[in-house]
Amino acid sequence: MVLYSVIMLLVAIPMIILSIAIYRGKTDLIHDYHQTKVTDKAAYGKAFGKAMLVVSATLLLSGIIGLFGDSKAIAIISVAVLFIGLFIGIACIIAVQKKYNQGVF
Repeated sequence: MVLYSVIMLLVAIPMIILSIAIYRGKTDLIHDYHQTKVTDKAAYGKAFGKAMLVVSATLLLSGIIGLFGDSKAIAIISVAVLFIGLFIGIACIIAVQKKYNQGVF
């Protein structure tokens, strides 16, 4: 589980940095196609950054849980947290896209 935790940490750190950058207004990091109908870029960036932070925090939390041991139960809990958090994070991103871009695509 240590390898799993290291991988989660290595993926979470760049995503957290990216989330913070988008939150602070660097919406150019989001593909232009997903911003075609956005009028309030500042609010869009803050909302999208928060949604991405949910995904990033999920990766980090799942990795931390993986450090608690090598048992099968810990592995199941860690992966369950990962899937549930990713589902919630992606739902948040979809909600932001629907609100600010009038659709996901």
